[in-house]
Amino acid sequence: MKFLLIRPATRYQGKPKISFPMTHPPLGLLYIGAVLEKNGHKVEILDYLVEDVENEKLKKILKSSDAVGITFIDNYQLAFDISRTIKGFYPRIPIIIGGPYCTFLPKQSLENIPDADICVIGEGEKVILEIVEFLNGKKKRSDIHGIYYRDKNLIKSGKPPQIIEDLDTLPFPARHLVEKYEYGISPWYYRIMKNVTAVISSRGCPFQCRFCSKYGNSINNWKFRARSAENVVDEIKEINKKYNSVAIVDDNFLADKKRAHKIFDMILESNIDMEFFIEGARVDTADRNLYLKMKKAGVKTILYGLESGNQEVLDFYNKNITINQIKQTIKLAREMNFFVYTSFIIGAPIETKEQIENTIKFACSLPIDLANFGVLTYLIGSPLWIEAVKKKKITPNIYAVIAEKEKNLGNFTKDELINYVIYAYKSFYFRPNYIVAQVYRSFLRSDIRILLNGLKYLTIISKWGKNSN
Repeated sequence: MKFLLIRPATRYQGKPKISFPMTHPPLGLLYIGAVLEKNGHKVEILDYLVEDVENEKLKKILKSSDAVGITFIDNYQLAFDISRTIKGFYPRIPIIIGGPYCTFLPKQSLENIPDADICVIGEGEKVILEIVEFLNGKKKRSDIHGIYYRDKNLIKSGKPPQIIEDLDTLPFPARHLVEKYEYGISPWYYRIMKNVTAVISSRGCPFQCRFCSKYGNSINNWKFRARSAENVVDEIKEINKKYNSVAIVDDNFLADKKRAHKIFDMILESNIDMEFFIEGARVDTADRNLYLKMKKAGVKTILYGLESGNQEVLDFYNKNITINQIKQTIKLAREMNFFVYTSFIIGAPIETKEQIENTIKFACSLPIDLANFGVLTYLIGSPLWIEAVKKKKITPNIYAVIAEKEKNLGNFTKDELINYVIYAYKSFYFRPNYIVAQVYRSFLRSDIRILLNGLKYLTIISKWGKNSN
């Protein structure tokens, strides 16, 4: 069989709408592609995030395809549009959808996307092979684990989803399927990394932050699982032959420090020459010896979720970190000359105007290179969302909702929260000492990519400022 796998995305005038911090290859589809190819099937991928796909091209590829898989996070309208186009060309071709929205709201997903035939819950690597058996007439849909499906005018469920206990048993992602694309582009359309791919070395998260969406609140027995250090390094060795940079996209790559030490020891022993971007790190995992190994191994950038400059708010979020830990870790990261990327959340339901202003001042006081400020959102499957549903502040079929006063989810209106975010960006990025420091650090690194990206950043923020006046 031949499968066409699609990642839909919003594009404006030929450019993708990129989420923070940059584009990645669709690892979920690449894993499913690898499993299908390993079992003798053909696979093609269309990534609308980095390609403005014309309908004629889609139609041509569909002509030789036996089934279509579409993954999306929360914007089901994108999947609706593509599936409607596909069925317009070939009404009988099976369409399978998956991703976070499908996992949390499987029945609603099929209701919202009437052209889809099967909805996958959670991990798809084993499920897709069961679906192949059904398509070949060898299995009933009711016997497939982790799906909802359309049966005439009814939506039914298969057997309960199963998690993959041993991630080492999975083949490495089929990256050759997206070699035609280039990734690593920032939301401001500058390339942050050269010839980049992505790696995920674990699934799930061992921590319990209140704002974080958790599959474990939807799938029984879901838990944090990590690949072995040997398996991770074997994959890095393989991609080192073709790529210069890799983004490690785990929720918390350094959660198991013993494993992290082993991974970087093995990278150093293997003489791997790559640039690493760690996209998920906690400040309480900082360790001087580990950071020294990371620096020597080629780690250039680390993204920390700092969230707030107030201990009360950090405690409310159940971050289990302290302000002092934040200060010490950021200081150590700067000492290692890492590019320090951070994120902050504005609008906790206990947060006051003074605390928001304190978070902005705190961000400005730290030696960080890039700060992202966002409004708190109640995400489906997060403890905050679950609490709000129990109190009937939001309905169970809502995927995400801003923590706004109008919905009794926070202390500020939506407009006030947005204005605070704009103020935070302006306060952080328009400091003369920050601008001078970034110019200096760019030339010190002999790398002006970040500087060019930063100039674009300042241009966009400047426009925000004008629009808010």
